Amino acid sequence: MGTLTRMRAFIDVVEAEGFSAAARKIGRSKALLSKYVRELEDDLGALLLNRTTRQFSLTEAGHTYYKRASEIVREVDSLSDAVRESSGDVRGRIKLSAPRTFADAPIGQSLIDFAVAHPEIVLEIQLDDRFVDLVEEGFDLAIRITRLENSSLIARRLSPFAIRLCASPEAIEKYGAPERPQDLAGKPCVIDTNGRWLSNWPFVGEDGQMFTVSVSGRIEVNSPIAARAAAVSGLGWAVLPDFIAEPDIKAGRLVPVLDETLPKGGGIFAVYPHRRYLPAKVRVFVDFLVQWFRKAGEE
Repeated sequence: MGTLTRMRAFIDVVEAEGFSAAARKIGRSKALLSKYVRELEDDLGALLLNRTTRQFSLTEAGHTYYKRASEIVREVDSLSDAVRESSGDVRGRIKLSAPRTFADAPIGQSLIDFAVAHPEIVLEIQLDDRFVDLVEEGFDLAIRITRLENSSLIARRLSPFAIRLCASPEAIEKYGAPERPQDLAGKPCVIDTNGRWLSNWPFVGEDGQMFTVSVSGRIEVNSPIAARAAAVSGLGWAVLPDFIAEPDIKAGRLVPVLDETLPKGGGIFAVYPHRRYLPAKVRVFVDFLVQWFRKAGEE
């Protein structure tokens, strides 16, 4: 047992936010983890964790050590992965951040299919609609549904992505179809407060310039799944991700309008940090997703 083992114990405790939670997660005793962290602090001559019966926090030295230790352990694991890959043995744990919308939609099946196909890899999925800091928070990679902007991350496109403006046939018959985006200001709309635009919906004019229309309605909800259900029920127009709206459009439960005025160029991306060694398990996972989405697009 050496420094690397103590370092891993410290990282496990920090990421689990406590000794008991870390012990349950990795299957070691709380006493052993406490021993490892105490020995690490003794070796360093510095306190890394503030411990009381009810509180747990990192010291300033602990913050610094956690960030660098995480990078070192990832590099060691990546190097080990590279060696294993050469012998055809790819295994380990992948810590993934993904939007709830992705996991709840039919395309979330891609994650389940990967787990079925690769029983030797543990897929730890954390669903969060914010953009996490991959390096700072210890993620191997993230799924992001967005227009890709300049970034220090490596991104691989899995699928194109678009938004659709939809309403039920009943709502269109009752309120009339909008002939231009500005007409929506006077019609009932379903607001997805989890979306980046809230009640100011984006459109593209004939001159190619982006503009927004302020909308309102009787329901506001922080979920595109719930917004879709509200639109299907006739509560008004909703801006929805295409992979959420498409099944209802095909079934006739939703009717898309003003497609030519909606922003284009979005995508679903797998993003991961620049590293000297890309872990083989991450490469296998991303390759699987690329193939999964390619097959889904052909169906």
